[in-house]
Amino acid sequence: MTNTADVIIIGGGIHGTSLAFHLAERGLKPLVLERQFIAAEATGRSSGLVRMHYDLELESRLAWVSFNHYFRNWAERVGGECGFIPTGFLRITSPKFSDALRANVAMHQRIGINSTVVTPDEVARLVPYLATDDFEVAAYEPESGYADPSATAMAFMQAARAKGARVVQGCQVTDVLVEGGKVTGVRTSKGDFFAPVVVNAAGPRAAAVGRMVGLELPVEVWRHDTMFVVNPPDLGDKQFTVIDDVNAMYFRPETGGLTLVGLEDGNPIGDTPEELMKTPPANFVERAIDRICRRIPAMERASLHSAHDGYDGITPDQRSLLGPAGPEGFYLQCGFSGTGFKIGPAVGLCMAEWIVDGRAQTVDLAPFTLQRFAEGKHLTAKHAYRNIWR
Repeated sequence: MTNTADVIIIGGGIHGTSLAFHLAERGLKPLVLERQFIAAEATGRSSGLVRMHYDLELESRLAWVSFNHYFRNWAERVGGECGFIPTGFLRITSPKFSDALRANVAMHQRIGINSTVVTPDEVARLVPYLATDDFEVAAYEPESGYADPSATAMAFMQAARAKGARVVQGCQVTDVLVEGGKVTGVRTSKGDFFAPVVVNAAGPRAAAVGRMVGLELPVEVWRHDTMFVVNPPDLGDKQFTVIDDVNAMYFRPETGGLTLVGLEDGNPIGDTPEELMKTPPANFVERAIDRICRRIPAMERASLHSAHDGYDGITPDQRSLLGPAGPEGFYLQCGFSGTGFKIGPAVGLCMAEWIVDGRAQTVDLAPFTLQRFAEGKHLTAKHAYRNIWR
Protein backbone atom coordinates (compact mmCIF):
# COMPACT_ATOMS: atom_id res chain seq x y z
CA MET A 1 0.00 0.00 0.00
CA THR A 2 1.39 3.38 -1.00
CA ASN A 3 1.83 5.82 1.86
CA THR A 4 1.33 9.01 -0.15
CA ALA A 5 -1.85 10.89 -1.10
CA ASP A 6 -2.99 14.26 -2.36
CA VAL A 7 -5.06 14.91 0.78
CA ILE A 8 -5.17 13.06 4.10
CA ILE A 9 -8.54 13.20 5.89
CA ILE A 10 -8.56 12.35 9.60
CA GLY A 11 -11.97 10.85 10.40
CA GLY A 12 -14.34 8.55 8.55
CA GLY A 13 -17.70 10.05 9.49
CA ILE A 14 -20.13 11.86 7.22
CA HIS A 15 -17.77 14.80 6.75
CA GLY A 16 -14.60 12.85 6.09
CA THR A 17 -16.31 10.57 3.58
CA SER A 18 -18.19 13.41 1.87
CA LEU A 19 -14.94 15.33 1.41
CA ALA A 20 -13.20 12.23 0.06
CA PHE A 21 -16.00 11.75 -2.49
CA HIS A 22 -15.85 15.33 -3.70
CA LEU A 23 -12.06 15.47 -3.85
CA ALA A 24 -12.02 12.23 -5.84
CA GLU A 25 -14.59 13.73 -8.22
CA ARG A 26 -12.11 16.56 -8.81
CA GLY A 27 -9.40 14.05 -9.77
CA LEU A 28 -7.45 14.04 -6.49
CA LYS A 29 -6.38 10.92 -4.60
CA PRO A 30 -7.56 11.42 -1.00
CA LEU A 31 -6.81 9.06 1.88
CA VAL A 32 -9.25 8.67 4.77
CA LEU A 33 -7.75 7.51 8.07
CA GLU A 34 -10.34 6.22 10.55
CA ARG A 35 -9.41 5.05 14.05
CA GLN A 36 -12.23 2.48 14.15
CA PHE A 37 -14.53 1.97 11.16
CA ILE A 38 -16.63 4.20 8.91
CA ALA A 39 -19.35 6.08 10.87
CA ALA A 40 -18.20 4.49 14.15
CA GLU A 41 -18.61 7.54 16.37
CA ALA A 42 -20.62 10.78 16.04
CA THR A 43 -22.09 9.92 12.63
CA GLY A 44 -23.22 6.47 13.68
CA ARG A 45 -24.94 7.99 16.71
CA SER A 46 -26.61 10.81 14.77
CA SER A 47 -30.40 11.00 14.68
CA GLY A 48 -30.17 11.63 10.94
CA LEU A 49 -32.65 14.51 10.55
CA VAL A 50 -32.78 15.95 7.03
CA ARG A 51 -34.36 19.40 7.23
CA MET A 52 -33.45 22.89 6.10
CA HIS A 53 -34.86 25.01 8.90
CA TYR A 54 -32.03 26.98 10.50
CA ASP A 55 -31.99 30.52 11.83
CA LEU A 56 -28.57 31.13 10.18
CA GLU A 57 -28.90 31.58 6.43
CA LEU A 58 -25.54 29.99 5.62
CA GLU A 59 -26.58 26.79 7.34
CA SER A 60 -29.93 26.76 5.55
CA ARG A 61 -28.11 27.18 2.25
CA LEU A 62 -25.84 24.23 3.05
CA ALA A 63 -28.84 22.12 4.08
CA TRP A 64 -30.70 23.10 0.91
CA VAL A 65 -27.80 22.06 -1.35
CA SER A 66 -27.46 18.81 0.59
CA PHE A 67 -31.17 18.04 0.26
CA ASN A 68 -31.79 19.29 -3.26
CA HIS A 69 -28.71 17.83 -4.95
CA TYR A 70 -27.99 14.79 -2.79
CA PHE A 71 -30.54 13.29 -0.39
CA ARG A 72 -33.52 13.34 -2.71
CA ASN A 73 -31.43 12.27 -5.72
CA TRP A 74 -29.00 10.00 -3.91
CA ALA A 75 -28.86 7.04 -6.30
CA GLU A 76 -28.18 9.29 -9.30
CA ARG A 77 -25.77 11.69 -7.57
CA VAL A 78 -23.75 9.35 -5.35
CA GLY A 79 -24.97 5.76 -5.70
CA GLY A 80 -25.80 3.23 -3.06
CA GLU A 81 -28.34 3.96 -0.35
CA CYS A 82 -28.69 6.80 2.16
CA GLY A 83 -32.03 5.66 3.58
CA PHE A 84 -33.76 9.01 3.09
CA ILE A 85 -37.46 8.97 4.04
CA PRO A 86 -39.50 12.17 3.38
CA THR A 87 -41.81 12.16 6.41
CA GLY A 88 -42.55 15.89 6.41
CA PHE A 89 -41.00 18.17 9.02
CA LEU A 90 -42.33 20.65 11.58
CA ARG A 91 -40.38 23.22 13.60
CA ILE A 92 -42.38 24.33 16.64
CA THR A 93 -41.24 27.38 18.61
CA SER A 94 -42.56 29.09 21.71
CA PRO A 95 -44.72 32.18 21.12
CA LYS A 96 -41.83 34.54 21.95
CA PHE A 97 -40.09 33.34 18.77
CA SER A 98 -43.12 33.42 16.45
CA ASP A 99 -41.90 36.51 14.59
CA ALA A 100 -38.41 35.00 14.25
CA LEU A 101 -39.91 31.84 12.79
CA ARG A 102 -41.92 33.81 10.24
CA ALA A 103 -38.80 35.75 9.23
CA ASN A 104 -36.72 32.60 8.94
CA VAL A 105 -39.32 30.86 6.78
CA ALA A 106 -39.32 33.90 4.49
CA MET A 107 -35.53 33.59 4.26
CA HIS A 108 -35.85 29.89 3.44
CA GLN A 109 -38.35 30.64 0.71
CA ARG A 110 -35.92 33.14 -0.85
CA ILE A 111 -33.33 30.37 -1.02
CA GLY A 112 -35.83 28.10 -2.77
CA ILE A 113 -36.76 25.82 0.12
CA ASN A 114 -40.29 24.44 0.16
CA SER A 115 -41.32 25.80 3.57
CA THR A 116 -44.43 27.54 4.87
CA VAL A 117 -45.76 28.97 8.12
CA VAL A 118 -48.66 26.96 9.52
CA THR A 119 -51.10 27.61 12.36
CA PRO A 120 -51.94 25.20 15.20
CA ASP A 121 -55.20 24.30 13.41
CA GLU A 122 -53.26 23.44 10.25
CA VAL A 123 -50.78 21.39 12.29
CA ALA A 124 -53.69 19.50 13.87
CA ARG A 125 -54.96 18.61 10.40
CA LEU A 126 -51.51 17.50 9.27
CA VAL A 127 -50.66 15.54 12.42
CA PRO A 128 -53.82 14.86 14.45
CA TYR A 129 -51.98 13.20 17.34
CA LEU A 130 -49.97 16.34 18.28
CA ALA A 131 -51.01 18.67 21.09
CA THR A 132 -51.22 22.17 19.59
CA ASP A 133 -52.23 24.47 22.46
CA ASP A 134 -48.83 25.98 23.37
CA PHE A 135 -47.58 27.62 20.16
CA GLU A 136 -48.82 30.22 17.68
CA VAL A 137 -47.10 29.14 14.47
CA ALA A 138 -44.84 26.37 13.17
CA ALA A 139 -42.67 25.91 10.09
CA TYR A 140 -43.66 23.13 7.73
CA GLU A 141 -41.34 21.46 5.20
CA PRO A 142 -43.37 18.76 3.38
CA GLU A 143 -40.36 17.17 1.66
CA SER A 144 -38.00 16.86 4.64
CA GLY A 145 -37.52 13.86 6.90
CA TYR A 146 -34.60 11.71 7.95
CA ALA A 147 -31.92 9.41 6.54
CA ASP A 148 -29.58 6.66 7.75
CA PRO A 149 -26.29 8.31 8.80
CA SER A 150 -24.19 5.14 8.71
CA ALA A 151 -25.50 4.14 5.28
CA THR A 152 -24.92 7.68 4.01
CA ALA A 153 -21.27 7.73 5.09
CA MET A 154 -20.71 4.22 3.74
CA ALA A 155 -22.22 5.18 0.38
CA PHE A 156 -19.98 8.24 0.14
CA MET A 157 -16.91 6.16 0.97
CA GLN A 158 -17.79 3.42 -1.48
CA ALA A 159 -18.34 5.97 -4.26
CA ALA A 160 -15.12 7.79 -3.33
CA ARG A 161 -13.13 4.56 -3.54
CA ALA A 162 -14.58 3.86 -6.96
CA LYS A 163 -13.15 7.23 -8.04
CA GLY A 164 -9.68 6.60 -6.61
CA ALA A 165 -9.89 7.46 -2.90
CA ARG A 166 -8.47 5.12 -0.28
CA VAL A 167 -9.42 4.38 3.32
CA VAL A 168 -7.47 2.80 6.16
CA GLN A 169 -9.62 1.71 9.10
CA GLY A 170 -8.40 0.79 12.57
CA CYS A 171 -5.76 3.50 12.11
CA GLN A 172 -5.18 5.99 14.92
CA VAL A 173 -3.42 9.25 14.06
CA THR A 174 -0.85 10.09 16.74
CA ASP A 175 0.76 13.19 15.23
CA VAL A 176 0.59 15.58 12.31
CA LEU A 177 3.93 16.06 10.58
CA VAL A 178 4.99 19.66 9.91
CA GLU A 179 8.13 20.92 8.19
CA GLY A 180 8.96 24.54 7.43
CA GLY A 181 5.50 25.71 8.48
CA LYS A 182 3.76 23.27 6.12
CA VAL A 183 2.07 19.96 6.83
CA THR A 184 3.73 16.97 5.21
CA GLY A 185 1.63 14.11 6.51
CA VAL A 186 0.68 12.22 9.65
CA ARG A 187 2.08 9.60 11.99
CA THR A 188 -0.28 6.75 12.83
CA SER A 189 -0.56 3.36 14.51
CA LYS A 190 -0.05 1.90 11.02
CA GLY A 191 2.95 3.96 10.01
CA ASP A 192 3.53 7.35 8.43
CA PHE A 193 1.44 8.71 5.56
CA PHE A 194 2.39 11.75 3.51
CA ALA A 195 0.38 14.51 1.81
CA PRO A 196 0.63 18.31 1.41
CA VAL A 197 -2.90 18.74 2.80
CA VAL A 198 -4.32 17.31 6.03
CA VAL A 199 -7.97 17.81 7.04
CA ASN A 200 -9.16 17.53 10.64
CA ALA A 201 -12.55 15.85 10.32
CA ALA A 202 -12.20 14.07 13.65
CA GLY A 203 -15.59 15.03 15.12
CA PRO A 204 -15.53 14.86 18.93
CA ARG A 205 -11.76 14.21 18.80
CA ALA A 206 -11.01 17.33 16.74
CA ALA A 207 -9.45 19.29 19.61
CA ALA A 208 -6.87 16.56 20.20
CA VAL A 209 -5.94 16.58 16.51
CA GLY A 210 -5.70 20.39 16.59
CA ARG A 211 -3.17 20.24 19.40
CA MET A 212 -0.93 18.14 17.15
CA VAL A 213 -0.25 21.32 15.14
CA GLY A 214 -0.31 23.74 18.09
CA LEU A 215 -3.94 24.81 17.73
CA GLU A 216 -6.24 25.10 20.73
CA LEU A 217 -9.58 24.53 19.05
CA PRO A 218 -12.72 25.62 20.94
CA VAL A 219 -14.35 22.22 20.40
CA GLU A 220 -15.62 20.32 23.42
CA VAL A 221 -17.17 16.89 23.56
CA TRP A 222 -20.93 17.16 23.93
CA ARG A 223 -23.21 14.27 24.83
CA HIS A 224 -26.64 13.72 23.29
CA ASP A 225 -28.62 10.63 24.18
CA THR A 226 -31.66 9.29 22.39
CA MET A 227 -34.38 6.79 23.19
CA PHE A 228 -36.74 4.68 21.10
CA VAL A 229 -40.31 4.06 22.19
CA VAL A 230 -42.74 1.48 20.81
CA ASN A 231 -45.68 3.40 19.40
CA PRO A 232 -49.20 2.69 20.66
CA PRO A 233 -51.34 0.94 18.02
CA ASP A 234 -53.70 3.92 17.62
CA LEU A 235 -50.96 6.44 16.72
CA GLY A 236 -51.43 5.87 13.01
CA ASP A 237 -49.05 5.37 10.11
CA LYS A 238 -48.34 8.98 9.12
CA GLN A 239 -45.70 10.36 11.45
CA PHE A 240 -43.69 13.55 11.10
CA THR A 241 -40.16 14.55 11.97
CA VAL A 242 -40.45 17.37 14.53
CA ILE A 243 -38.18 19.80 16.35
CA ASP A 244 -40.18 20.99 19.35
CA ASP A 245 -38.46 23.97 20.95
CA VAL A 246 -41.29 24.44 23.46
CA ASN A 247 -40.35 21.11 25.04
CA ALA A 248 -36.62 21.30 24.12
CA MET A 249 -36.99 18.05 22.20
CA TYR A 250 -36.97 16.50 18.75
CA PHE A 251 -38.50 13.27 17.52
CA ARG A 252 -38.99 11.28 14.34
CA PRO A 253 -40.40 7.93 13.28
CA GLU A 254 -38.24 4.85 13.00
CA THR A 255 -38.91 1.62 11.17
CA GLY A 256 -40.58 -1.13 13.15
CA GLY A 257 -43.27 1.06 14.71
CA LEU A 258 -40.85 3.10 16.82
CA THR A 259 -40.29 6.78 17.56
CA LEU A 260 -36.84 8.22 18.23
CA VAL A 261 -36.73 10.99 20.87
CA GLY A 262 -33.83 13.31 21.72
CA LEU A 263 -33.58 16.22 24.16
CA GLU A 264 -32.05 19.62 23.50
CA ASP A 265 -31.06 20.53 27.04
CA GLY A 266 -29.24 19.02 29.99
CA ASN A 267 -26.59 17.44 27.78
CA PRO A 268 -23.18 17.10 29.53
CA ILE A 269 -20.23 18.90 27.93
CA GLY A 270 -16.52 18.39 28.50
CA ASP A 271 -16.03 14.65 28.98
CA THR A 272 -14.10 12.42 26.59
CA PRO A 273 -15.82 10.14 24.06
CA GLU A 274 -14.69 7.15 26.11
CA GLU A 275 -16.35 8.56 29.23
CA LEU A 276 -19.57 9.11 27.31
CA MET A 277 -19.82 5.65 25.76
CA LYS A 278 -22.17 4.29 28.36
CA THR A 279 -25.89 3.76 28.87
CA PRO A 280 -27.85 7.02 29.18
CA PRO A 281 -28.73 7.94 32.76
CA ALA A 282 -32.21 7.09 34.05
CA ASN A 283 -33.15 10.76 34.40
CA PHE A 284 -32.70 11.19 30.64
CA VAL A 285 -35.28 8.51 29.91
CA GLU A 286 -37.66 9.95 32.50
CA ARG A 287 -37.37 13.47 31.07
CA ALA A 288 -37.74 12.26 27.50
CA ILE A 289 -40.85 10.22 28.31
CA ASP A 290 -42.44 13.17 30.09
CA ARG A 291 -41.83 15.51 27.15
CA ILE A 292 -42.92 13.21 24.35
CA CYS A 293 -46.16 12.58 26.26
CA ARG A 294 -46.76 16.33 26.49
CA ARG A 295 -46.57 16.73 22.73
CA ILE A 296 -48.14 13.35 21.85
CA PRO A 297 -50.63 12.43 24.58
CA ALA A 298 -51.15 8.99 23.00
CA MET A 299 -47.58 8.15 24.03
CA GLU A 300 -48.91 7.56 27.53
CA ARG A 301 -49.78 4.13 26.09
CA ALA A 302 -46.34 3.60 24.54
CA SER A 303 -43.52 1.49 25.96
CA LEU A 304 -39.77 2.01 26.15
CA HIS A 305 -37.79 0.07 23.55
CA SER A 306 -34.21 1.19 24.22
CA ALA A 307 -31.94 4.16 24.98
CA HIS A 308 -28.62 4.96 23.34
CA ASP A 309 -25.64 7.24 23.87
CA GLY A 310 -24.34 9.76 21.38
CA TYR A 311 -21.83 12.59 21.19
CA ASP A 312 -20.33 15.25 18.94
CA GLY A 313 -17.95 18.20 19.06
CA ILE A 314 -19.52 21.53 20.05
CA THR A 315 -18.17 25.09 19.66
CA PRO A 316 -19.00 28.18 21.76
CA ASP A 317 -21.44 29.55 19.16
CA GLN A 318 -22.65 26.07 18.16
CA ARG A 319 -21.53 26.59 14.56
CA SER A 320 -19.00 24.67 12.49
CA LEU A 321 -15.24 25.19 12.27
CA LEU A 322 -14.22 25.13 8.60
CA GLY A 323 -11.29 26.14 6.46
CA PRO A 324 -7.52 26.59 6.78
CA ALA A 325 -5.90 27.08 10.19
CA GLY A 326 -2.43 26.66 11.65
CA PRO A 327 0.37 25.46 9.36
CA GLU A 328 -0.02 25.70 5.60
CA GLY A 329 -2.07 22.83 4.25
CA PHE A 330 -3.97 22.12 7.47
CA TYR A 331 -7.77 22.44 7.27
CA LEU A 332 -10.62 22.17 9.76
CA GLN A 333 -13.90 20.41 9.06
CA CYS A 334 -15.28 19.87 12.55
CA GLY A 335 -17.25 21.42 15.44
CA PHE A 336 -20.67 20.74 13.93
CA SER A 337 -22.39 20.95 17.30
CA GLY A 338 -25.01 18.28 16.73
CA THR A 339 -26.31 19.50 13.37
CA GLY A 340 -23.63 18.29 10.97
CA PHE A 341 -25.25 15.29 9.31
CA LYS A 342 -27.81 17.06 7.15
CA ILE A 343 -25.25 19.54 5.78
CA GLY A 344 -22.52 16.95 5.27
CA PRO A 345 -22.89 16.58 1.48
CA ALA A 346 -22.72 20.32 0.81
CA VAL A 347 -19.86 20.92 3.27
CA GLY A 348 -17.82 18.21 1.56
CA LEU A 349 -18.49 19.83 -1.81
CA CYS A 350 -17.56 23.30 -0.57
CA MET A 351 -14.45 22.15 1.29
CA ALA A 352 -13.26 20.39 -1.86
CA GLU A 353 -13.74 23.68 -3.73
CA TRP A 354 -11.75 25.51 -1.05
CA ILE A 355 -8.86 23.02 -1.16
CA VAL A 356 -8.71 22.73 -4.96
CA ASP A 357 -9.81 26.20 -6.13
CA GLY A 358 -8.76 28.35 -3.18
CA ARG A 359 -12.32 29.27 -2.12
CA ALA A 360 -15.71 27.70 -1.56
CA GLN A 361 -17.99 28.75 -4.40
CA THR A 362 -21.27 26.88 -3.91
CA VAL A 363 -21.78 28.32 -0.40
CA ASP A 364 -19.32 30.76 1.19
CA LEU A 365 -17.67 29.00 4.12
CA ALA A 366 -15.33 31.86 5.10
CA PRO A 367 -17.51 32.97 8.07
CA PHE A 368 -16.94 29.55 9.69
CA THR A 369 -13.17 29.90 10.07
CA LEU A 370 -11.39 29.61 13.42
CA GLN A 371 -10.38 33.28 13.21
CA ARG A 372 -13.87 34.40 14.24
CA PHE A 373 -13.25 33.30 17.82
CA ALA A 374 -9.97 35.20 18.05
CA GLU A 375 -11.84 38.27 16.80
CA GLY A 376 -14.78 37.71 19.16
CA LYS A 377 -17.17 37.37 16.23
CA HIS A 378 -19.48 34.52 17.07
CA LEU A 379 -21.80 33.53 14.25
CA THR A 380 -25.28 34.70 15.16
CA ALA A 381 -28.51 34.72 13.20
CA LYS A 382 -30.47 37.85 12.31
CA HIS A 383 -33.63 36.23 13.69
CA ALA A 384 -32.15 33.90 16.27
CA TYR A 385 -33.88 31.35 18.44
CA ARG A 386 -32.57 30.49 21.87
CA ASN A 387 -29.36 28.50 22.10
CA ILE A 388 -30.02 24.79 22.31
CA TRP A 389 -27.90 21.88 23.52
CA ARG A 390 -26.35 23.67 26.50
